Parts: sequence; structure tokens; C-alpha cells
Amino acid sequence: MFKRRKRNKPPKIHTLIGANTRINGDLEFGGGLHLDGQINGNVKAEPGSAAVILVSEQGCIEGSVSVPNVVLNGIVKGDIEAGSRVELGPKARVLGNVHYEVIETAVGAQINGKLIHRQHAAAAAAPAELPAPAAPSPKGEA
Repeated sequence: MFKRRKRNKPPKIHTLIGANTRINGDLEFGGGLHLDGQINGNVKAEPGSAAVILVSEQGCIEGSVSVPNVVLNGIVKGDIEAGSRVELGPKARVLGNVHYEVIETAVGAQINGKLIHRQHAAAAAAPAELPAPAAPSPKGEA
């Protein structure tokens, strides 16, 4: 009846931005990105990728984030557009709207903006049809 939920294995990190690093300008990446520093600009993943960004408690992004998978423990001052999943840790702070398909929020996470759910791409492409209403039966028939 109750099954133990399998934890996803940690994502492979291809890029690390250290705590003493500040980037001024937009950043586009593929694979996994771990941010301990600060980015003043928009962060975007390669189109069609399964990229993931992990923002630590020390990490801060001042700009929009457009990445399929977002794991946030730091601060984002801008909108988050996650094509798949958003995980907000207990120290996460979002000053903007969050567009998500699946969201996981820990106690203590703060969002100052709207949560906007988006349908899974397959579900949105083929909406379920409602059955046609049954015709009323003539009186006297059961």
C-alpha cells in the first residue's frame, strides 16, 4: 500500500560558479550548473535540454531563470520558468513569479510573486474529451 519514494540521484554538475565569483551578463548553459556566487543577468538552459541549476544558500541570481529543473536554496530576484520541476529549500527566496510543472516546497521557503502551474506537454497536446451527456429518456420508461 505504502511504497517508499525513490529519491532521484543527484544531478551531474558540469559547471561550478564559486562563492567569490560574480557574473555580470546573461548566462546560457547545458547539463548541470551549481551556483554559490552571484549572477546579475538572465540564466537560460540550452533549448530542449534536461538541464538543472542548483543554487546554494549563498547563491543569488538577479534576473530571470529559464531552466527545465531548478533546485533553489538561495535567492532569485526575477521570474522562474521551469519546464519540468522546481524544488524550493527552506532558505529559498523568490522575488518574482514561478512557472512550474511540478513543485516541491520546504517549510520556510518564501515566494513573493505568483505560482503559475503549467500542464505537462503531453497532457496539453491531447486534452481529455468529456463524454457527451446522455439523452433524456421519454417519460414512463425506466
